[in-house]
Amino acid sequence: MNILQINSSARSTGSESTRMNDKIVAGLLADNPGATVVRRDLASDPHPSIDEAALGALFTPADQRTPEQAARVALDDALIAQVQAADVIVIGAPMYNFGITAQLKTWFDAIARAGVTFRYTATGPEGLLKDKKVFVTLSRGGIHRGGASDSQMPHVQTFLGFLGLTDVTFVYSEGHGMGPEAVAKARAQADADIEAALA
Repeated sequence: MNILQINSSARSTGSESTRMNDKIVAGLLADNPGATVVRRDLASDPHPSIDEAALGALFTPADQRTPEQAARVALDDALIAQVQAADVIVIGAPMYNFGITAQLKTWFDAIARAGVTFRYTATGPEGLLKDKKVFVTLSRGGIHRGGASDSQMPHVQTFLGFLGLTDVTFVYSEGHGMGPEAVAKARAQADADIEAALA
């Protein structure tokens, strides 16, 4: 088993989504001791966002790219290769201002490539990243699950489904801005949900 762990919190320590990610990966390793883990922290090892130069490189045929363009595309290629090689993907997605972090959005932009991770057909788009299990950990300061303010989860679910990643388990830890008692309750519930998901 190949496990890909994606941490997208801006925090180097004390991140709840990263804590949940670590717990999921530890559980997977306990059941699959021979598994390999690739961890990528998008805050400490940021990926460049899409700009005009990046778009120019991506839309230039490979044999016509300048060395600079080839190097830029290679950065995205490396992320795509990690996703393609993974059997299980664990994504930390803390809520920042009702959405995913800029770091996670940049990762999404890098791994979505027509003809590689999805393609358009006569009947519509088809995701090419199939037969993979995905866990997404969602941490929030308030309570948003299932409400109108939770635009984050549908966005992540739609994006992953577009790439063919439809076996997705979401784990929530909410209320972290509502005091120590709420934090303790949220963590206990998240841990129980993780144990249930891995059972």
